[in-house]
Amino acid sequence: MNADIRWLDDPQVFRVNQVPAHSDHKFYCSEEEYKKEKSGWQKSLNGVWKFHYAKNAASRPMDFYKEDFDASGFDEIAVPGHIEMAGYDRLHYINIMYPWEGHEYRRPAYTESAKGQRDDLFSGAEYNPVGSYLTIFDLPVEMKGKRVSICFEGVEQAMYVWLNGIFIGYAEDSFTLSEFDLTNVIRDKDNLLAVEVHKRSTAAFLEDQDFFRFFGIFRDVTLQAKPDIHLEDLWIRPDYDAETKKGTLRLQMKMDALQQGGFAEITVKDREEILVSDKQVWKEELQVEYEMPREVTPWDNHNPHLHMLEIRLYDAEGVLVELIPYEFGFRRIEIVDKVIRLNGKRLIICGANRHEWSAKTGRCIGEEERQWDMACFKRNNINAVRTCHYPDQIPWYYLCDKEGIYMMAEVNLETHGSWGKLDCLDEAWNMPGSFPEWEAVVLDRAKTNFEMFKSHTSVLFWSLGNESYAGDNLLKMYQYYKETDPDRIVHYEGVFFGAAYRDRISDVESRMYAYPADIRNYLEEKGDKPFLLCEYMHDMGNSMGGMKSYMDLIDEYEMYHGGFIWDFIDQALYAKDEVTGKEVLCYGGDFDDRPADNEFSGNGIVFANRQEKPAMQEVRYYYGLYK
Repeated sequence: MNADIRWLDDPQVFRVNQVPAHSDHKFYCSEEEYKKEKSGWQKSLNGVWKFHYAKNAASRPMDFYKEDFDASGFDEIAVPGHIEMAGYDRLHYINIMYPWEGHEYRRPAYTESAKGQRDDLFSGAEYNPVGSYLTIFDLPVEMKGKRVSICFEGVEQAMYVWLNGIFIGYAEDSFTLSEFDLTNVIRDKDNLLAVEVHKRSTAAFLEDQDFFRFFGIFRDVTLQAKPDIHLEDLWIRPDYDAETKKGTLRLQMKMDALQQGGFAEITVKDREEILVSDKQVWKEELQVEYEMPREVTPWDNHNPHLHMLEIRLYDAEGVLVELIPYEFGFRRIEIVDKVIRLNGKRLIICGANRHEWSAKTGRCIGEEERQWDMACFKRNNINAVRTCHYPDQIPWYYLCDKEGIYMMAEVNLETHGSWGKLDCLDEAWNMPGSFPEWEAVVLDRAKTNFEMFKSHTSVLFWSLGNESYAGDNLLKMYQYYKETDPDRIVHYEGVFFGAAYRDRISDVESRMYAYPADIRNYLEEKGDKPFLLCEYMHDMGNSMGGMKSYMDLIDEYEMYHGGFIWDFIDQALYAKDEVTGKEVLCYGGDFDDRPADNEFSGNGIVFANRQEKPAMQEVRYYYGLYK
């Protein structure tokens, strides 16, 4: 198969040759590796790569992936990182509108409004920048002779991948991992990896989040080898009965094995105490269920007690081939009598929406920022996070498991620009709506989000995305989650504007910025679902006053569960002031970006340089009342 530039223009092509999405579990080849928490079957490809920037597809170096291509004229760029932060293209912040509004007319393919527009909307655009990346690597000794794949944890917005001159695959969905099998192409020495990243494709209609519009390889790139017997997928499904205090554990496993015979050794530990020790003859799909032999300590924000699952895979000769550890907690999330309950107790959300952000590196952040954010959550009594409005870096989910932060795990979906002006809503191109050609791509985003993070105890809610109105495609996303994972709650706020879908898309009544009086009216007059605020207390300028009026509702109405502040951290970037020469924080519009929503990107309870704002005192006090 050859790469086709026209995939950029067709929403029905969004993954080519990708490995199907699966759980994010770690795996080791020996007990020694496990103790060191360092796998020899992984190799980071992060670093300095060769790079070329082009304004559009027509001017890109089309043959750059070929092994005889002369790349001596290429620049260098750090991976991971945003292309704009390396000095190319332009910085641009926009909230609701699509970034091209006011510059050119674009409507989504296969919609009524798109009739008559050019077919090469993105591939033939005069402005649609392209980043061409090159790097050379050797295969580690431990990986030789193994099945090898490459994992891109985040690439905005559409990418083509080649290895040693051979086309490997294509991916969209900027914020979820894309994995490709390299086994039949990779060699021991001097592998030439080429990645072509396009700033925009039809995915742009689905990724209209309130943020700076970057592009490039902005998360980790990792080589990964698989042993001959490999656990490809793992779903940990713990349950807790608050009355009996007993725990049940269901495991669903999928094997990817080149050998026959062998067994799986399954162990569940509570600290050093072994609760389960079992052997199972492994097969392609294996499902087991265990009742814990004694009462267990449940997981919640007050006591995020984790148990350890260890799975060891042995071959027919009894030799250890692979070891998989995963920490999990026993808990049950459910709606009983229109009240959300965690482990039998009413759930109170003292939450915040959190963009991944650094004033120096944009959405490319690391361990230091993650740890600071978590420490800030803990000292200010924030007990829940909404991953606005895309899946986060994988380590954040593990950190929330460990620290007891309740997660609303959101799909990478926002189409605000297609419907945001309700007074002139054009149903002819509301995305994703009910257009059949857009069904597969949004369902794929829901499925990928689920498959990656399904084993994380902290994930209490699946969220279908943000501000994407309503329609049959969102309904099908909801149905997918309910059929696949009935143990969790499904959330979607945008159905508030689509009354016809209200009773069919979300398990909860979710609103943004409703007045306390509106919440009271709902709870007293209709009140058929639990109520939460997925966004409230918009912290921009000298705001955050009046928080008490929302917190008082928690004590008045059992069906009211609190909400998530918008938002945690300002989106601002360091830049040199032209007058003083000093480094200052700059917001939208400060980069001559148009259209822009200016300082609207500064609505966090933390400044972009991670200094707490005075408003945090309000948060710490009122959230502390429900600690």
